[in-house]
Amino acid sequence: CAELGARVIMLNRSSSRADAAYESLKKAAPDAQITQIPCDLMSFDSVRAAGKALNKELAGVGLDVLCNNAGIMGTKDEATKDGCDTQMQTNHLSHFLLTAESWPLLEKAVSLRGEARVVNHSSGARNRGGDGKKPLDEKYLQKNGGNLGGDDSGWAPFSGGRWTRYQQTKLANLVFTYALRDRAAAAGSKVKALVAHPGLSSTNLQVTTTQDGGMSNGFSNRLMGWMAQSGEDGTCPLLTCVCVPGLKSGDFYGPKGLTGPAELMPAAPEEAFADEKSRKMLWEVSKLVTGAEFPF
Repeated sequence: CAELGARVIMLNRSSSRADAAYESLKKAAPDAQITQIPCDLMSFDSVRAAGKALNKELAGVGLDVLCNNAGIMGTKDEATKDGCDTQMQTNHLSHFLLTAESWPLLEKAVSLRGEARVVNHSSGARNRGGDGKKPLDEKYLQKNGGNLGGDDSGWAPFSGGRWTRYQQTKLANLVFTYALRDRAAAAGSKVKALVAHPGLSSTNLQVTTTQDGGMSNGFSNRLMGWMAQSGEDGTCPLLTCVCVPGLKSGDFYGPKGLTGPAELMPAAPEEAFADEKSRKMLWEVSKLVTGAEFPF
């Protein structure tokens, strides 16, 4: 996108990895406008500060796409300083807050160019892993960090408390997308809400999970070496939601198996699992926990 002329704003925790990603992007697109804004998703204060900086940076031009991509997986049962589960705050709650903080910029882009998008990143784990196809439970959204199932990984792969918490976060990404789509449309907004999942892709996500004790090195190496597609291929559904024209609000793209091309997912089963009751609960609890304010 940067090589094609897009202005890119990178929101990351201050780290050597973030700096390396910035330098890599600048090298690939030396003439592009690329900006870094510090944003630690484990701190609501940091997210609000990032939102303030983003609004200052883009006040005149708006924001065409907010890509809520960052995430962690299978980590310990610990609380952030805000009291939330580390996985839920990183993967959903802070993205919910950041979306609210960015909403004026998205509407500005609509007024100038006719469209803007919020793109969330779910996972195949939304309906498997942990306790299986577990409906969204509000206790995982509330300030219960450190009291949500412990650190046992279970006897089977992707089972136990770590993976139930992860499954809940990835389901929350889907539910948030539909809840945002519904509320934005009812308010007459042209901001679209879309969601993607990467399939089984070999990325740094598995590295950090292994380092935190969520899976063994041997299992991770076998899984990623034998079954996974590349991180680049796993990015295709996300890029589809970000870049491809003509998509509808609520569209969900990803491989229909563990790996494969980005395809439009069948809507009916996803809408049924992320039902209206779940959408209403997620919206109300997420607003209460984060203090986020939307104009609807």
